[in-house]
Amino acid sequence: MQPDIAATPEFTFKVAARDGAARTGAISMPRGVIRTPAFMPVGTAATVKGMYPEQVRALGADVVLGNTYHLMLRPGAERIARLGGLHKFMNWPHPILTDSGGFQVMSLSQLRKLTEEGVTFQSHIDGSKHVMTPERSVEIQNLLGSDIVMQLDECVALPCEDKVAEKAMRLSLRWAERCKTAFGTHPGRALFGIVQGGAVPSLRVESARELAAMDLKGYAVGGLAVGEPQEVMLAMIEAVEPHLPQEKPRYLMGVGTPDDIVEAVSRGIDMFDCVMPTRAGRHGQIFTRFGRMNLKNAKHAEDPRPIDEQSACPAANGWSRSYLHHLVKAEEMLGKMLLTWVNLAYYQELMADLRGAIAAGRLADFIAETKEGWARGEPGSSPA
Repeated sequence: MQPDIAATPEFTFKVAARDGAARTGAISMPRGVIRTPAFMPVGTAATVKGMYPEQVRALGADVVLGNTYHLMLRPGAERIARLGGLHKFMNWPHPILTDSGGFQVMSLSQLRKLTEEGVTFQSHIDGSKHVMTPERSVEIQNLLGSDIVMQLDECVALPCEDKVAEKAMRLSLRWAERCKTAFGTHPGRALFGIVQGGAVPSLRVESARELAAMDLKGYAVGGLAVGEPQEVMLAMIEAVEPHLPQEKPRYLMGVGTPDDIVEAVSRGIDMFDCVMPTRAGRHGQIFTRFGRMNLKNAKHAEDPRPIDEQSACPAANGWSRSYLHHLVKAEEMLGKMLLTWVNLAYYQELMADLRGAIAAGRLADFIAETKEGWARGEPGSSPA
């Protein structure tokens, strides 16, 4: 069963099929359609590193992610607005989600000070002083022309004390209200709230309920994939899912590995982003249907086979492992580009397969087969 995938003048979300808690459907808006479950390649500084925009699109990506923190510092949101907005600036006419910058403020900035009003911080680039409030975060994302705007929230590292998680969760709820007021009404765009609460189920549930009452266009689960075990992340998703509106999209921020994604999809998550496929590719690591490979390893030095001759991705079927190993060892730019291409192709193929499996009512079988493939590895691992 395929969803109606026509672009719409208003932001809409329709579920086409369900399999347990998992859903497949489509988010529609003026700039296009996001087929769900969806993986969003990360274009932090207005570029998906190592890829042309048309390559990213051809792999099946319906949406990319930009970052408020990085773009406000360089080249500046006002400059991008003067130049026609982020879509024109980076030559990506399709949907863009921008994260609020809260995570980067907390993790990258020097000398930051958090108050009820917002965060005062120093740039990690030049030490210049900036103030990020909920209102300023929304203003920057509006200047960029983002299709999906994220609320400003306070992220905490895990593990943390329950009282620290509770304080951050309650501040994030107050900031969500301020973001909603600042965002106003934009029928073709959306503001998403972010569920916080650390690893405390009761806090996560309270956060989800309070955000749901705000009647936002979508909801993210934040503050996970920050060092906690996978079972903790999955438990938090299970705690939150029943309390998020069934008719709104759900986004698990910063996740993750292919295994994290299939497990989260089975628990009702619709959207994902992560730097992992692009960052890993730049460091010689690739994801395939045979599992993860490290092209730095000497065993690839004289292997004439492609990564995967059955893959539709030219980077996976058009160059030998020997050549790719050479590029990685020589730190050639082409190696980073090709392996990033391999990884993003695999992630998009995985998402398409998940959508198909949900529509066919065989998600559990698909996940079991996929995990078996990762565990088994490829037949005849040494060169013929």
